[in-house]
Amino acid sequence: MATALPPSADSALAPRALYQDVAERLREQIFNRQLEPGSWIDEQKLAADYGISRTPLREALKVLAVEGLVTMKVRRGAYVTEMSTDDVSQIYHLLALLESDAAAEVARKATPAELASLRALHEQLESQVDQREAFFATNEQFHYLVLAIDGNRWRSQIVTDLRKVMKLNRHHSLFRQGRLAESLAEHRAIMDAISHREPESARVLMRAHFDNGLEAAAAP
Repeated sequence: MATALPPSADSALAPRALYQDVAERLREQIFNRQLEPGSWIDEQKLAADYGISRTPLREALKVLAVEGLVTMKVRRGAYVTEMSTDDVSQIYHLLALLESDAAAEVARKATPAELASLRALHEQLESQVDQREAFFATNEQFHYLVLAIDGNRWRSQIVTDLRKVMKLNRHHSLFRQGRLAESLAEHRAIMDAISHREPESARVLMRAHFDNGLEAAAAP
């Protein structure tokens, strides 16, 4: 039996809250590959599965279309966005520029407490090199913490959107055999540069981290 999404506690905000909840549920299904890249989104079936009308579902699809996770096709409906080789290359290039600059800023201005938080996440990564899913999650947390310490909300917003789209990539760089250990070594060098207040080293190392990630993602 279909289970309806929980109603908002504030009825005045219910229509907005409902489509946001639906959008989050759809994101999870896309990221978990329950909805595969390139697949058609069956609105009628999803609405029945969620126990909702098609109106909030369509509003949620518009949100995901803006994020790049869904592609709307005239008279054909909504599809999960499929990443081309060029898409992957272009997004890695942008992430390399944005996150390498953020790493340099963090090396310049992070407080001792912020460095300790970043180091704690890195130590988690060190212990998870044989646990791919856990490594994925902590790796993402590490990158987001660099952005949070940097404090540039515009950069953070752009990177967050780009990272959502990158999850559509069928050939994630960390899937390649041996890439987790390589990525960990790169993180170790980045962490050292940040800890030793070496902005340009942090910038170069973070840029190389993304370059290596793209090379791994492009490998057959």
